[in-house]
Amino acid sequence: MRLFSFLILLFFVQSSNAQIKITNLNVKTLPKSIHYKGIVDHAVKYIDKEGEHMVITTEDDGVKKVDGGDDEKSEDLYAYCYKLNGDQWVLTWQMHDFVNECQFDISGGYLPATFAVTDLNKDGKAEVWLVYRLACRSDVSPSDMKVIMHEGEKKFAMRGGSKVKVNGTDYYGGDYKFDDAFKTGPETFRQYAQQLWKKNVME
Repeated sequence: MRLFSFLILLFFVQSSNAQIKITNLNVKTLPKSIHYKGIVDHAVKYIDKEGEHMVITTEDDGVKKVDGGDDEKSEDLYAYCYKLNGDQWVLTWQMHDFVNECQFDISGGYLPATFAVTDLNKDGKAEVWLVYRLACRSDVSPSDMKVIMHEGEKKFAMRGGSKVKVNGTDYYGGDYKFDDAFKTGPETFRQYAQQLWKKNVME
């Protein structure tokens, strides 16, 4: 019984260590040196062994009028990571993905409850996770889907398509590929990415 209790305690300790504490930020009080495009989805601050960091994710959509044709729609996703260097916030990495010139149905955005800051390999360096879909389509087809992770300035990418139901019993899509960074990185990174994919792949 004591062994069982110890194992349960160990599990919760390890789980808590895998998550780095983040502080949600008020966009209105961000330093003037912080620049970003779009409408803020997340704005957080965290501390790891490399110092104090700030991550901001945003979304931006638009419509462009085209003479003699359908409107062209766009969807842009951005992410920015700043690090405090002395008393200055310095941009350490940024991401921009998008769909533009779309004359069909456009969709996309960060997926709910997927943004996370972790330390899965327990090296004291945070991993920042972004999961999103983007699509321009006129039929029942998968969206482009990606799991992007940054550990420091190193980027890891898992790319593929969402899974859609094409009729009463058949589904299409859901495949993915890891980039070389994920393939050669810690197994815990791939396991976490696969869990995110499995939980969010279905449209």
